[in-house]
Amino acid sequence: MALENPEVEQQKRKQGIRIAFLAVLLAVVFVISVCVGTYSVSPADLVSVLAGDIDAVSGSVWTLLTEVRLPRVILCAFIGAALSIAGGAYQGLFQNPMCSQDVLGASSGASFGAALAILIGLSGAGVSSFAFAFGLIAVAIATGVSQISKTNRILALILSGMVVSSLFSSGVSAVKLVADTEEVLPAITYWLMGSLTSIRSSDVLPTIILLVAASLPIYILRWRINLLATGEDEAKSMGINTTAVRLVVICCATFLTATCVSVSGLIGWVGLVIPHFCRLFVGNDYRRVIPASILMGASFLLIVDDLARTLTVSEIPIGILTSFVGAPVFLLLIKKGGATNGSRG
Repeated sequence: MALENPEVEQQKRKQGIRIAFLAVLLAVVFVISVCVGTYSVSPADLVSVLAGDIDAVSGSVWTLLTEVRLPRVILCAFIGAALSIAGGAYQGLFQNPMCSQDVLGASSGASFGAALAILIGLSGAGVSSFAFAFGLIAVAIATGVSQISKTNRILALILSGMVVSSLFSSGVSAVKLVADTEEVLPAITYWLMGSLTSIRSSDVLPTIILLVAASLPIYILRWRINLLATGEDEAKSMGINTTAVRLVVICCATFLTATCVSVSGLIGWVGLVIPHFCRLFVGNDYRRVIPASILMGASFLLIVDDLARTLTVSEIPIGILTSFVGAPVFLLLIKKGGATNGSRG
């Protein structure tokens, strides 16, 4: 049995340590996120609630943690992880480091669906359902339009996504134009800025099931994304069914994006910035980029949500803060590493 190069072994060990560090960081950020807010609680209270010891905490603390704080923090972590997975998968799939989770128009479609639902008087589950459905419809249209091209399918998909995004963005503008300016327009505008304030405890389990179900295929296929990131011809020469892999990854990444947007509204930059950080941190191998994206994306969105809840008296929409943080950080990444390539190399 051939021995592995010592340098390669050392590199793998370093990457493993870095991923372990991200896991510890996420655990620390999670605890802090649960404890901070308008009404702060102690880590001891959190432990008591998680242990089910209702007599160890006051009724108000129990209600705060079980009905408000824990559902929000848990879903925030899952949404951050899911958006990062989707963005990273698209960057590898399309060999383009500038791709994000909205490259095929899922977020724009979901925004139109939500705006339309609010316009016709729906709320809560109705808005989420419309957002989810139109997110899927947008990507289905982009994928269908891309089939017109018989040559460069990847470029055709990206261009189709841009067209569909523009189309649904125009639809959102049209809905806002005819919306009632007293109540409906402010509701649409607030939803489009992204927020986790409407999350309920009943949302947690169904959303987690959907996100985990869509994430698992991408996680399992992450080594195949490695091959696709090097080029379609190389992947085919290794016996990879590139069409099937691409279809599965696109469907799962779309499902992730549509689910996240339907729950939280628009949250930008996460799927673009986090995979870049992860490639700088653990290298270009998607077997490590995807796990790192899960951990770093969850931590990032938790930190941003903490800021949204604590910086001012009234909560700041989280989508505003991700843009404020993401844009300058991405510029720094470009300056430092030239926007690390989405392919392995």
